[in-house]
Amino acid sequence: MDLRGGRPLRVVVDAGNGMAGHTVPHVLGEDLPVEVIPLYFELDGTFPNHEANPLDPANVVDLQKAVLEHSADAGLAFDGDADRCFVIDERGEVVSASTITALVADREIARAVAAGTPASEVAVVHNLISSRSVPETILAAGARPVRTRVGHSYIKAEMAQHNAIFGGEHSGHYYFRDFWFADTGMLAGMHVLAALAASSEPLSALLAQYDKYEASGEINSGVADVSETLARVTDWAAEAGLEVENSDGLIVDSAPGATVWWASARPSNTEPFVRLNVEAADTATMEQVRDEILQVIRMGTVSS
Repeated sequence: MDLRGGRPLRVVVDAGNGMAGHTVPHVLGEDLPVEVIPLYFELDGTFPNHEANPLDPANVVDLQKAVLEHSADAGLAFDGDADRCFVIDERGEVVSASTITALVADREIARAVAAGTPASEVAVVHNLISSRSVPETILAAGARPVRTRVGHSYIKAEMAQHNAIFGGEHSGHYYFRDFWFADTGMLAGMHVLAALAASSEPLSALLAQYDKYEASGEINSGVADVSETLARVTDWAAEAGLEVENSDGLIVDSAPGATVWWASARPSNTEPFVRLNVEAADTATMEQVRDEILQVIRMGTVSS
């Protein structure tokens, strides 16, 4: 990943007092046209500034403010061991992990093809609650999307089985074949910076092609009986004449000819929770479907 031929960038990096505070200065060194504005680079396992978990919106507030204050091109937030990376665009907006997955997939496919591998032989893995823009991007590049259930053990197994060049999850984990099929936030962040450096557009415009749907985000509901709750969702879908797939919980798709949407309702592996994700072609449809399914789920809610 060589940034030396691109335009200069100003990037705010929030290391969360974790390992990125040690690694980022070595990766984005003085010989690159990247001005790094550091936040919380001091290694401190007590995490005095905020929890080192950028999946929680509360933990990227400082980064969002800093991106705007410094008129930065982008912001990168790493978790404690720096295997996850979250991206903030120049407007201070959080970029979804699915959008980053689609971008990196596009670039990794292009890299494999440039090295002589036919696109049809390139596989990319994504989990089942990734945005539909991810498999659409992979297919548009001529490659093969492989969908798997949520969890790093599943995605690593599928990557090995299909010799996939790349894999991405909604949680900000990004896996690379050239990194022993393991996850690294640094390589994903470098992909974003390399794409941005090679473009004359701001990051939000560059990523717009990969961000085509409205998403609810993951909504957790504590329920008295997970199996009974999922059965109610199945009944709701059946009454509406909708297709239901049993895959790590339930996946429900919109009816043919209707505004495109899909929903995933799946059980937590560790708690009596049902996790709902809804995505649609427009905000109104997403909100309507989200609210209908939540009403069904929370008929048996004990906490949320």
